[in-house]
Amino acid sequence: MNTELPKVKTQLFIDGNWQDGSLQKTKAVDNPATGEIIAQVAQAEMEDTKRAIEAAQKAFPKWREMELRDRVELLHHVARLLEENADKLAKIMTIEQGKPIAEAKAEILTGAENFRFNAEEARRIYGETIPAPNKRVYIVKKEPIGVVAAITPWNFPMGMATRKLAPALAAGNTVILKPSSETPLSALALFEIFEEAGFPRGVVNLLLGNSSEIGEALTASDAVRKLTFTGSTAVGQKLYQESGETLKKISLELGGHAPFIVFSDANLVSAADGLVAAKFRNNGQVCVSPNRIFVAKEVEQEFIKLVLERVQKLKVGNGLQEGVDAGPLIREDAIRKIDRQLKRCGRKRR
Repeated sequence: MNTELPKVKTQLFIDGNWQDGSLQKTKAVDNPATGEIIAQVAQAEMEDTKRAIEAAQKAFPKWREMELRDRVELLHHVARLLEENADKLAKIMTIEQGKPIAEAKAEILTGAENFRFNAEEARRIYGETIPAPNKRVYIVKKEPIGVVAAITPWNFPMGMATRKLAPALAAGNTVILKPSSETPLSALALFEIFEEAGFPRGVVNLLLGNSSEIGEALTASDAVRKLTFTGSTAVGQKLYQESGETLKKISLELGGHAPFIVFSDANLVSAADGLVAAKFRNNGQVCVSPNRIFVAKEVEQEFIKLVLERVQKLKVGNGLQEGVDAGPLIREDAIRKIDRQLKRCGRKRR
């Protein structure tokens, strides 16, 4: 098993250039399967965030006015490059995030489809004509909003980035991405692809660093007209409040509780397969991974037996190993949290 990290940039990407942060600070990235430090990545300061915003704002008029077929072709080019480099990108993701290599590759290919789908949707951004009094007609024309800031989590470092950036770019907006500090390497690899595809300067910008400081700078900026965030409810509430000062458009995908319900007439084999697949995808580190399971009394024991049979067959280990179903949790504190939950559950049973 080759565990060596593929070569990937470790700097910020601002206005078409790879560069260190203004204070030359770096942060370690580790492999959750081994605890080994695998990279030191640049950290953005307030000055770097301001430069990224200025670069995106400056690039917006030309990107918005670019011939549609040229913009669409750039997005298709990104999709092709993601597919061509899928094995390398999957390995980067598994090493920094931990998920099994097959899951990582599927995420890369889904990211390619995000770009391909949104490229074609860009051709179908239609307006409307609305009848009005006195033989007049109102014309509604859809236009890009401007600079879009995206803040993404660690559990799907490529999937979330492509899902947010592809539609924003397709619609003619310029973007600033702030990925999780836990998994910056997948974002860096994506921006290498943007560079290879030939995106104009300033259209795509990448900031790594303190989420709170960068987030505050993005929400405070009048130039940033939309913010999209996936993460915890508490952070989402804070961003929502801060964005109100500048009346930004905002999209929030926040934490929740996903129940799994098994009725007495359910196909129990299918239900058990579905539960185990959902619960252990990315080792349960998914927003829709079930964390409450309700089973009808009539089928409870049979269902438990079916689930246990499947769980006992799962292979846990380093995501780079062949046949692994569940990799490591992202951080040590996540392990301690689950251990506390198990102990609390045990006390309740007694």
